[in-house]
Amino acid sequence: MSGELEQILLQLTQPDNAIIQQATAQLKLAFKDPAIIPALCAVMTGSQNPQIRQSAAVMLRMRVKKHWKKISLDHRESLKAVVLQAFQQETEHTVRHSLSQLSAVMVKHETPDRWPALFTLLNQSTKSNNPTDRQVGLLLLSKVVESNPEPFKPHYRQLLQLFGTVLQDLDNPTAMYYCILTLTAMTAYTGTEEMNLMRSLIPRLIIALKHLIKADQGQASDAMEVFDELMESEVSIIVPHIAEIVHFCLEVSADTTLTDSLRVKALSCIAFLIRLKSKTVLKQKLLNPILQTVFPVLSAAPPPGEEDPEDEENGDEGDTDNESPKHFAAQVIDTMALHMPPEKLFQQLMPLTQVCLASENPYERKAGLMCMAVLAEGCADHIRTKLLSSMLQTVCQSLSDNNQVVRSAGLFALGQFSEHLQPEVSKYCAELMPLLLGYMSALNQAKIGHITKAFYALENFMENLGSEIEPYLPTLMETMLSALSNAENLKLKELAVSAIGAIANAAKEKLVPYFPPVIESLKGFLTDTRDEMRALQTQALDTLSVLARTIGKDVFSPLAAECVQLGLNLTNAIDDPDLRRCTYSLFSAVSTVSPDCLSPHLTAITTIMLLSLKSTEGVTAHLEEDKTFVLLDDDDDDDDTEGDAILDDEGADTADPDTAGFSVENAYIDEKEDACDALGEIAFNTGAAFQPFLESSFQQVYELRDFPHEDVRRAAFGAMGQFCRAQHKVWQENPTEANHQAMQKLLGVVLPSFLEAVRGERERQVVMGVLEAMNAVLKACQGEALQSPGRLQEISQAIRDVLKKRTVCQDGGGDEADDDEQQAEYDAMLQEFAGEGIPLLASAVPADTFQPHLNELLPLIMNKAKSSCTVADRSFSVGTLGEILQSLVSVSGGRACAGKLSNRLLPVLVAGVRDSDNEVRNNSVFGLGALAQAAGPLVAQDYPMMLSLFSNLLSKEQDRRVIDNLCAALCRMIMSHMEGVPLEQVFPALLACLPLKEDLEENKTVYSCLAMLYSQNPAMVVSQIKPIVSASSHVLGTKDLDPETQNTLVMLLRDVAQRHSQKFEGAVRSLPAEQKMKLTAAVSQS
Repeated sequence: MSGELEQILLQLTQPDNAIIQQATAQLKLAFKDPAIIPALCAVMTGSQNPQIRQSAAVMLRMRVKKHWKKISLDHRESLKAVVLQAFQQETEHTVRHSLSQLSAVMVKHETPDRWPALFTLLNQSTKSNNPTDRQVGLLLLSKVVESNPEPFKPHYRQLLQLFGTVLQDLDNPTAMYYCILTLTAMTAYTGTEEMNLMRSLIPRLIIALKHLIKADQGQASDAMEVFDELMESEVSIIVPHIAEIVHFCLEVSADTTLTDSLRVKALSCIAFLIRLKSKTVLKQKLLNPILQTVFPVLSAAPPPGEEDPEDEENGDEGDTDNESPKHFAAQVIDTMALHMPPEKLFQQLMPLTQVCLASENPYERKAGLMCMAVLAEGCADHIRTKLLSSMLQTVCQSLSDNNQVVRSAGLFALGQFSEHLQPEVSKYCAELMPLLLGYMSALNQAKIGHITKAFYALENFMENLGSEIEPYLPTLMETMLSALSNAENLKLKELAVSAIGAIANAAKEKLVPYFPPVIESLKGFLTDTRDEMRALQTQALDTLSVLARTIGKDVFSPLAAECVQLGLNLTNAIDDPDLRRCTYSLFSAVSTVSPDCLSPHLTAITTIMLLSLKSTEGVTAHLEEDKTFVLLDDDDDDDDTEGDAILDDEGADTADPDTAGFSVENAYIDEKEDACDALGEIAFNTGAAFQPFLESSFQQVYELRDFPHEDVRRAAFGAMGQFCRAQHKVWQENPTEANHQAMQKLLGVVLPSFLEAVRGERERQVVMGVLEAMNAVLKACQGEALQSPGRLQEISQAIRDVLKKRTVCQDGGGDEADDDEQQAEYDAMLQEFAGEGIPLLASAVPADTFQPHLNELLPLIMNKAKSSCTVADRSFSVGTLGEILQSLVSVSGGRACAGKLSNRLLPVLVAGVRDSDNEVRNNSVFGLGALAQAAGPLVAQDYPMMLSLFSNLLSKEQDRRVIDNLCAALCRMIMSHMEGVPLEQVFPALLACLPLKEDLEENKTVYSCLAMLYSQNPAMVVSQIKPIVSASSHVLGTKDLDPETQNTLVMLLRDVAQRHSQKFEGAVRSLPAEQKMKLTAAVSQS
């Protein structure tokens, strides 16, 4: 049979289609015969034609991969012998490669201990004196270990000793290459006993890589994956060698003669190290050398006649796969900003940035702006509080630079600032909006690539303006609506639709007059099924969702049902992950406005969303199939042919292991993430109607908690929290035993998985999401969430671990000494999320139950109030103390608990009232008021000191929010222990500060206090009726007062008007006409 087989395989290599088809049919027949295995073996060892030998090896591999169990035992044994024999006598590299892949597939089925001859061959060849034998042996070794690393574990020590020798074989780069690939495959499986051996290999590994770069940059680029693998699975191996690795990577990054992919590998390796070990990088003084290398890469001009990808006219914004060294250099700085203390980073970074900004070279100016842009996210507080006006000035100047490359970078920086430096950046509205509107007026002349950047900046800036956007609305909407109806260019329409969403976020119901033409345009886009409309449709759905959330229930509700139908029609008609993702967001937006419109469609909606969660579409396992075959190989049981075998003539030299990992397309990740978010929100908003779908939805979401991509994990945890809140709401509305059990069952699964994630999840962003979700569950379910024994203890412990930086994502178990040392802002933010859980726990259980846990947590919060801490830390510390005291007001035993705590907390809060920062003063004033409210008479002895502190503050305070909080704190003192307050002095001073201007929530406190005083001491209230009437006239009939407080105030004023009509009318007469009308109307309405 082997002769015929060789003939058939030869025909497959002919350039004639008819011959190939005929040969394929013959081959399929041959495969039905069990003798195919020995026949292929014979061809593989006996044919004179290397291409045929290779084909035979590949076909055997396919056969073994799918049908090992069907191959008879004697055929298996002879195959094991033949493969090794063929391997030893083979001279062609491509055939050897296919043979080593065949062996690798066999090792998956036939573990190495059942194939001693394999070991013998590996041993002999890798230790041979002949360099070619060594290469070939290491090729075979790399393939079999990559395919099944686990069974080789007993031999790891021996292998590592071998590698120590091979890595010094500098004249044999190919051997070193295969050696490094094997090492990479083993890394995830090494145990503690191999650690030291691995560690000692690092210096040799670096030298080997340097030699490999000279020999073959493609191989060197693959081999550099070893660092990623080491960092992923065993970072402790490389910690002692961090400096050497960084210097090696810097050398590679800086060498412009090397390929981009190699330099990108080196830069991303540096970024990864900074993410994992920023403290070590700083301690070893590596920050400066990294910056000195990264800046020239960031500011390099592109080759003559070319542009950077982001500056190319047709460069699409969505095209983020920019694998250039410049792009990764910016990422290194971005990573520093997210993981290093801003003070340390800026000290070394700003001088380099200044030099770039002042340069004559446009690409250096661009680099300076890019650098400022990527700092905005990670160092937001630092920039907002210390550098904002100077940095903004630089960016604004760049917008009129004579070079478009620089202007584009300036727009990007402005967009980043607008996104991350809120609310301060919005205060520059008067300077920035005219600049941006100037860009818009030139819409038709400018190039679309540049316009895209202008829109990016404008959108991010407008989105957060709130009511400040009002004066610009007519111009903005005129520009956008004209683009929607007139623009030829679909991209321009898409940008305008997106901008309308941003405008809506700021303007809210002020957008109502423009609503009809906007909706007409959007509907037109959403019913057009042409392919080129896809991006525009996706954007239209997004903007529709924003409008649903912002324009107001009354305006949007009539459209809700139609929107749901539009969304369902689109998902049925078009298979596109981006489009589906946006329909999910639309459904969840509609659920906030009119959940009833969704209820009839929940079956259809949850079905498509669960399919998105289950789908593995877009997740590709990189299987190493020779590019040469699309292989036939029938399953013997059924006659299902899997396609034809077609051979190209390229050799199949691919260096991936059998599954070289997974890559996931972004669109499918976003789809999963948005499906989780939407399911959670829809479950909560539709309540009982969602019950039939809750279990199946929960199952699917729960399985994503260890999905490879962090955004999906974060969204899954968020949705799990929403499901708990949904179940709690259903129980509250219908308190049956069954509903109660369902809620407790859910909490019993979700909370432990939250706690496990806080301790063990590596990504800081995910842990923040988990803490946020847990806080929302605690806030909604309160004591119900803490029913299970030990739960309160576990949650308190998790909070403590985060505050002590002991979790995995905080590089836990690190240096204990760095308690109050500076940290990255996101690390501080993570601790804030944890701290927010403390007041929630305090309000969920009786004070005596929580007291022991609180005693352990308080010092960790009070620690952050020291004057040496950052403003953000101090503000968080006193703010949290205030919230904890506020929680104690409403729980049993709270008063006694607050009284016990007062001596510890008073000094911290008093110092805070004297702080130089407005927010810290504000939170401290609130805290003292909350202490008085919670402890009441128990802190009577401290009232005089508090009153004098407040009186002092009032005489010089400029910040309105602090003054508002001061009024509220005085009211809390009065309500809690009136006898301790000299009202004849305090009350008039308090009224003189009204109406409140900034912290309008405190109106409730102020007017409740007023009502209480009137009931206890009416004469005093009447004596001050003029300022009371004046203050009331500002708040009655406005949103500044909740309905209940409105009612209380109106009753009070009516009562005064009846009993003391003369004084009351006198007070009303002195009001300006408009306020007089408002007040009279409010009081006379029944």
